[in-house]
Amino acid sequence: MIYMRKLPQTMYLVDFVCYHPPTHLQVPTEYFLKGFHHYITLSASSVEFPRKILERSGLGEETCLSEGLHAIPPNQSLALARKETEEVMFINPKDIGILVVNCSLFSITPSLCDIIINKYKLRNNVKSFTLGGMGCSARVIAVDLAKGALQVHRNTCAIVLSTENLTLRAYHGNNKSMMITSCLFRIGGAAILLSNKNKDKRQAKYKLVQMVRTHHGSDDEAYKSVSHHEDEAGELGVSLSKSIMRAAGETLKTNITTLGPLVLPFGEQLRFLYSMVNKKLFKNPKTRMYIPDFKLAFEHFCIHAGGRGIIDEVEKNLKLYPVHVEASRMTLHRFGNTSSSTIWYELAYIEAKGRMRKNDRCNSAVWIVLKNVKPYFANGGKCNPWEDCIHRYHV
Repeated sequence: MIYMRKLPQTMYLVDFVCYHPPTHLQVPTEYFLKGFHHYITLSASSVEFPRKILERSGLGEETCLSEGLHAIPPNQSLALARKETEEVMFINPKDIGILVVNCSLFSITPSLCDIIINKYKLRNNVKSFTLGGMGCSARVIAVDLAKGALQVHRNTCAIVLSTENLTLRAYHGNNKSMMITSCLFRIGGAAILLSNKNKDKRQAKYKLVQMVRTHHGSDDEAYKSVSHHEDEAGELGVSLSKSIMRAAGETLKTNITTLGPLVLPFGEQLRFLYSMVNKKLFKNPKTRMYIPDFKLAFEHFCIHAGGRGIIDEVEKNLKLYPVHVEASRMTLHRFGNTSSSTIWYELAYIEAKGRMRKNDRCNSAVWIVLKNVKPYFANGGKCNPWEDCIHRYHV
């Protein structure tokens, strides 16, 4: 019994749902630019910048912003920000023992976890965690935190809620690095039900096999690549520096080094090991690190839909095919950059296309598909955010 209790708990992803914004919150390009120019006095050098960003971004005409940002001027009250978060975050409170909520820029009292516990009247011994300031990466961090909690608390379920709040983060200045985030980010969220109960294996969709996290916060350039601060005129916003692609590339390289031996076929591991030893031992500057063929390890890739450039870089560096990045591109087109919840919209896209087959593997946090996953709406259900438009994709 002692030996059995010391064995690591298997974590199952029973199900997940993504927030489907109502159509009245949609912001077509011209509508967005009209509102943008109405409440921001742009300098001569910045007047065409938002349009160029949107034209090159990969966003479609059906992405959505929160209710407060449709007002002119925007209504950025705390009440509307709280309303946005409460509408996006939703759960079924039955049997929930662990609650993890992540939202980067919206931190209030009572906390987001407190709001959920009060709204759904969760039991008084629920273990709750609120994560902030972690941006898009919080999706993996939140699942990793839930995994650790499920290793300690047996025979229970965990809910992970991933979202971002837009109401209070709209930028009103002329700093181009801050205008980018206002143009790309859109409203969205996801609720993920995890369990370590053996009985839940029968109904679960996925099983967690590996979890890899990489942190480059000790690197000053990476640390400053995304920052929430005031611009020269005192306007608060989130800036993206030019070093963000380099920081992302370094992080990807570290992730590959860590994840490769855990998931790649033996032949790919040998090729990667040979190139790494050759580069470090002989210090030959002309030697290029071998990039393993991760297509041999995964059938599906969920790449953060932060922007077209990010998807392009990952596709190029990992030598992926268009079908591997289709879910990411279509999520960016239909829903925009929804921060930490983007990969769940991508997973929902792959499910909606009927591509999830038993024993398939998905990347980042490495999930194995436990059964053929049929689209909800194939059986008359309405839980997939792509239900009303999947027939139009890909575009």
